[in-house]
This record gives sequence, structure tokens and C-alpha cells, in this order.
Amino acid sequence: MAAFEPLVQKYRDRAWRLAFNVLRDREDAWDVTQEAFVRAWQALPSFRGQSAFYTWLFRIVVNVASDRARQRAARGRAFGTERVPEEEWERTMVDQGAAPDDEARRAEERERITRALTALPEHHRTIIMLSDLEGLSYREIAEVLDIPMGTVMSRLHHARKRLRDVLGPLLTMLLLALGSGLLGLAVPSRAEAQQVVRFSVQVLLASDAIVSTAPVPPEELQQLIPKLQQLFRYRQYRVLQQYRGQAAVGGVQRWPIPGERLLEIAPESVMGNLARLHVRLQRGSLIEVTTIMMASPGAPAVIGGPRFDEGVLIVVVTTTP
Repeated sequence: MAAFEPLVQKYRDRAWRLAFNVLRDREDAWDVTQEAFVRAWQALPSFRGQSAFYTWLFRIVVNVASDRARQRAARGRAFGTERVPEEEWERTMVDQGAAPDDEARRAEERERITRALTALPEHHRTIIMLSDLEGLSYREIAEVLDIPMGTVMSRLHHARKRLRDVLGPLLTMLLLALGSGLLGLAVPSRAEAQQVVRFSVQVLLASDAIVSTAPVPPEELQQLIPKLQQLFRYRQYRVLQQYRGQAAVGGVQRWPIPGERLLEIAPESVMGNLARLHVRLQRGSLIEVTTIMMASPGAPAVIGGPRFDEGVLIVVVTTTP
């Protein structure tokens, strides 16, 4: 587990980016990324080292994302929200036209490029991303997609031709944008990166030992204790530490907690008052907990389990985006 953690850290963003470019939905892409790493962990005994780890992982990501896309397409057919057919691209694309100024023209071009990518069939969009965004060779793409190298070359040629037919001179801008993340495909948008999440963290000791001098928990925690008792089965809950802090999306906040441990919270995205957090609890070189959690002002994230003294530690994280 300790050896797998650096691989998750190293490839998490690239896996998410690949899933996002298949699905075009940030939250679905995070779900797919998490499921892909779980599958990779479970399938590690089958990894023989005959290819690079990231190509093996990307193949899992593509498979999971493709399954999710098919499920979504089936729901779309049921509710009348199917993908726009390729033959209707020209009719549904934004008319380039004449813009009132350069900024408006560039915004219109970016929108047109984004819609062209979205309109591509999934297998064509995926192969363009693997080649032009991730920089994989033909052989590596063949390993990821489990297709012959000749098919890779043919499919990539046809995918670029489709884009060229729709975009014309804008195709060069597309390839530059893919490499630099100008379309928001490689990194979070500037607005998202500037979002800040404020944290209120309370570290509790849950045990069955009665401590007569234990301080009275804060009012909001008193309301949570009955739920904690149902969840963890311990009778007593007392506050050991309290912290307040903040971090921007993409940043990280760390605090020391009892047992020579380090608590790390990294906001990954914000939707309204709901914050998606990557939470990690580390003791020395051992990762005791690493998970994705959702938290909001009225719904704290709760982590529990590490042993301490006569009970276990419980960490309650409340956020205010």
C-alpha cells in the first residue's frame, strides 16, 4: 500500500484528465479515476511489467470511462438527450462569423474548438488526447487501447481529418491548446483554482473510558455525537485538538494530530457549498488513510479508525467554500 501511494499521487491528475476528455464531465471523471485506481490495485498481481505502469493504468481508465459513457448514452436515449450525430456537426457548430473585437473572436474560436472535440466520436477523441495531449507513442497507444499499431495510425489520421474538415485553420490552435491546457483540459480553470475552502477540523478520541474532567464538546459537535455513537459504537467522545485553516483548490493544508500523525486535506473541486476533498492520514512513512470525501457547512466529513490510547481517533472536517 505504501508503494502504491506514490503511483496514485503521480498519475492521479493524468488519469483524471484522460477520463474527463472521454466523458466531458468533471465529477464523472473523478469517479472514474477513483474506480480505475481501485481496479488497478486489485489487478496488481496481473501486472507483469511488460509495459510501462502508466500505459497499463491508462488502459484501465479508458475501459472504465468507456463503460461510464455507454451507460450515460443509454440513459440519454431513454430521456431524449442523445449525442449530436456527426452529420449534424456543421449545423450545430458555432458560426465563426465576424466578432466585434479580438477577445470576442478568440472566445468564439475556443468555444468552437471545444464543441468540435465534444462532437467527435469517443474513440477518436480518446486517441487524439493520448497522442497530442499525453504524448504517447503509437506503440503505447496500441497498448492502452488494445488495438494493432496500424489501427492506431489509421484512427488518428481519420480523427485529425474530421477535425480539419470542421475547424480548418483552427486545427493548429487546437493542437497548441491541447499542449498548454488553454481549453481547461489539462488543468483546472483559473476561476476554479482561485476557489478557497475554509476548514474547521476537530480531532476526537472515541472510547468507553469515562473521563469526568473532559470539556463539554461544542454545540455543533453535540448534535453529531449521537450519529458517531451509532457509527463507531463507542460511548464517550472528547475533543483532543481543534484547527481552523484554508486552502485553494489544488492546494493542501496539513496539521499534526495525536500519535505522531499528520493530517493532510487537499480541496479538489467545489460545487456550490459542497467541497470535494482528498484526505490523507499519515504516520511516519505509513499511509493509514487516503480517501476522497465530500463536506459542506451542514454535512461534515468524518474519518475514524486509527488506534490511540484506549480508543480510536475520529477526525471531523467541516468546510465553508
